[in-house]
Amino acid sequence: MLITSGRKFLLAVVCAVAVATIYVAQPVLAEIGTGLGVPESDLGWIVAAGQVGYVVGLAVLVPLGDMWDRRRLIGMQLLLAAAGTLLAAFSLSSWMLLVGLATTGLFAVVVQTAVAFAADLSSPAERGRTLGAVTSGVILGILGARVLAGAVADLWGWRSIYVGLTLLLIALALFVLWLLPADRRPHRKTYRGVVSSLGQLFREPLFVSRGSIAFFLFASFGTLWSGLALPLSADPWRLSPAQIGAFGIAGLVGALGATRAGRWADTGRADLVTGVSLGLLAASWIASAQASWSLPLVILGVIVLDFAVQAAHVSNQSLLTSAHPNETSSVIGGYMMFYSLGSALGATTTTALYATAGWTGSAVLGAVFALGGLLAWPLGRKTVAKTPCNPCDDGSAA
Repeated sequence: MLITSGRKFLLAVVCAVAVATIYVAQPVLAEIGTGLGVPESDLGWIVAAGQVGYVVGLAVLVPLGDMWDRRRLIGMQLLLAAAGTLLAAFSLSSWMLLVGLATTGLFAVVVQTAVAFAADLSSPAERGRTLGAVTSGVILGILGARVLAGAVADLWGWRSIYVGLTLLLIALALFVLWLLPADRRPHRKTYRGVVSSLGQLFREPLFVSRGSIAFFLFASFGTLWSGLALPLSADPWRLSPAQIGAFGIAGLVGALGATRAGRWADTGRADLVTGVSLGLLAASWIASAQASWSLPLVILGVIVLDFAVQAAHVSNQSLLTSAHPNETSSVIGGYMMFYSLGSALGATTTTALYATAGWTGSAVLGAVFALGGLLAWPLGRKTVAKTPCNPCDDGSAA
């Protein structure tokens, strides 16, 4: 069955809202810290809590996508994520908030179920483009969450953000159950078999190399977006949450600019796109490091960083799903473990380092992570060369 434009859009929205639940705290970290008495050096744990839950979900929940009807699984996970955001909205202490965010992160792995479902509904020749469209929802959710969260927090406080997310998650669960096709597969795997195959992936060079790139890619990404609110809310700028969140618009521009990465992957250029993107990621920190005196340079750095991250991310997933067409949920879930660990590392280290070395220290850290990705890239190039490419057209679509 070929995926329709409407189904692509719905799955992209699912990805956007689900992933937003983990990242909406970033532009309002200072407000949450003030409200719940969290020290500045520990603010990164508010973001990391969702990432920790996410890692657990990737290990124990995503494999279910290779066993169960993914339409029902997506609906159920959206409702359970809504329970987590509701707990966060009414938290009375930092620990209650962390439990709510960890619960939300656990079921936010619905993103991977949605991406795998989209890949399976696509023909091989269109898979890269479908992944590009659906995973664009991930980046749009991460960045759009900042724009909306800042504005909503200015109007009604940070708790209202999680109330709104709860309502959105419930509505999406109903739309998914109503509009997506049933996921009927003739051969169902056992949970033990799926988990065993996931473990075997960690011994595969292609998977490990692409996962390593994702780890450094999103550690650098997390360093920027979990730490940028701190220098922007300090002297000389003193920006409000809404103004800080507006920097997400620049990120959206960069991410949308990378939507053609899926088309490039369909024409056999996924590995080249990855290498160029990692180079751009490292270079973006030259501009982002100037947050103490130049907002235009920060905006430039944000655009380049988000373009690079989205392009490399789509290319990585295209290569992995092409190599494992019958285990898309497991391979994407395993790959995203690297993503989540990298994001958590970036979130916790950037706020801790900022407290001692300022934004310059955080920027150096982000650049080091990017260079780590560049060093990991050549290690997997031989395995990429052996991976069969998806059938594609004559290249004109690129």
